[in-house]
Amino acid sequence: MKEHEIIKKILSGDIRTFSLLVERHQSKAMTLALRMLKNREDAEEALQDAFLRVYRALGTFEGKANFSTWFYRIVYNVCASALEKRGASILQSLSVDDMESTITSKLDTPDEIMQDNEDTTLIHREIERLPVEYSSVLTLFFVQQLRYDEITHVTGLPLGTVKTRLFRGRMMLREALSKKLSDGKFTTNF
Repeated sequence: MKEHEIIKKILSGDIRTFSLLVERHQSKAMTLALRMLKNREDAEEALQDAFLRVYRALGTFEGKANFSTWFYRIVYNVCASALEKRGASILQSLSVDDMESTITSKLDTPDEIMQDNEDTTLIHREIERLPVEYSSVLTLFFVQQLRYDEITHVTGLPLGTVKTRLFRGRMMLREALSKKLSDGKFTTNF
């Protein structure tokens, strides 16, 4: 069932259908919350709050953006509020020229597939260790696979700041990975 159909059913009174939205977005939303809050219990609480807010505000969703973009914006805001309560802020603005890059991988053999899985796990672990202003945009870009314009909508940050944080986050990630991997088997183009 398509998301707009699910939303129509929920708005017409079929509240059980909301569980379909939860199932579709829970995993990626939890990843974002964990990267931002760095604590499973806080992330779970933030995610519950975000789903509650989505349910209450579903009637205001206009469909101009993808539901996922609208939803991740809510998750991001809930997490940002939780960080602000702790005294941390991720809303600072930065400006530096952006440099584009991509991750490339070729999978041919089972050994290469296994190595890729290990590399992905290592990348995710290292992203979690980055400061939240970088780990959150890297998660939105690489894990949620959002475009720049969607990330700006989710975070409320200017495009230049998003690009800067992606660039700096990639540089920090590259540095962390190069320290971890001295054997030269791991190759990325961050």
